[in-house]
Amino acid sequence: MLLERERGLPEFRVTDLRTGASHSVVFPEPTYSAFPGANAEFDTPIFRYTYQSLVTPNSVFDYDMDKRSSTLLKEQPVPGGFDRANYASERLFATAKDGVKVPISLVYRKGTKRDGTAPMLLTGYGAYGYPYPVMFSSNRLALLDRGVSFAIAHIRGGGEMGKAWHDQGRMMNKKNTFTDFIAAAEFLVGEKYTGKDHLAIEGGSAGGLLMGAVTNMRPDLFKVVVSRVPFVDVINTMVDASLPLTAGEWEEWGDPRQKADYDYMVAYSPYDQIAAKDYPALLVKTSFNDSQVMYWEPAKYVARLRATKTDHNPLLLKTNMAAGHGGASGRYDYLHEVAFDYSFVLTQLGLTK
Repeated sequence: MLLERERGLPEFRVTDLRTGASHSVVFPEPTYSAFPGANAEFDTPIFRYTYQSLVTPNSVFDYDMDKRSSTLLKEQPVPGGFDRANYASERLFATAKDGVKVPISLVYRKGTKRDGTAPMLLTGYGAYGYPYPVMFSSNRLALLDRGVSFAIAHIRGGGEMGKAWHDQGRMMNKKNTFTDFIAAAEFLVGEKYTGKDHLAIEGGSAGGLLMGAVTNMRPDLFKVVVSRVPFVDVINTMVDASLPLTAGEWEEWGDPRQKADYDYMVAYSPYDQIAAKDYPALLVKTSFNDSQVMYWEPAKYVARLRATKTDHNPLLLKTNMAAGHGGASGRYDYLHEVAFDYSFVLTQLGLTK
């Protein structure tokens, strides 16, 4: 059994050691996540794996490699009357400025109009070779049931398409991450899944860098931005080797002590590229005990943005004085954070019920 990726999606390739013949496990949905489970026994025709999608809760399956069939053993229960038949998912591809096809995972409640008026929350990350997982979230139902579609842009810098996908979105190729995200947003607007006045975007950490960069580049394309613990002061952070992560990340972002790297990095650094123009409504969140993105990065970013932007849209800075990079860790504290974010998005999109 080999875990592979094809067009950005995980696949299991099964090889019969007796004959050398191979086949792939067939999954039922267009976009999903699948991982090998606990398989302690070698001499068996049964392979256990976990599976979930934007519509299907986390589930455990046994796959009979001889019969080529999967049997559901356990599915995470979802309280509150959840019915997966109410939702649909799609796998789409946007065309980047250099012709590369960028995958998009999309979920929405069935019956959502495709006329450019449906609200949408689009997310992305695109760094460290990390493939953005297509995961189920019961919290997300609060958006879907209000008619808000949810999409993931699997942009370069991540690992969806292998190491080359990462390399095409780091160092001196980092701008591809941002233009890929913009291409995904433009595609969703152009295909009338949403509209510019109905599109919210969100990201955290390196995804917060993404939020800052695309907001500077195309503030007209987004209505609302939620940026969590954002890495927005790229130059000042990456030049300070005393910070715990800086030296190890020169191979991801570049070393601004080198002129060529500095010139490239400063050209997209969100803090350095703030300009006197209209911006969307923004919620910027940081944590006082964050050891990865220091709290002063988002704070000074918001201060400069407030002093420079020309609009009157809300710009909120929310600092969690007791959290770290991952935000609130307590179960209910975490849910309060999610509710706060969703409330900001829904309010700015004009959804009050």
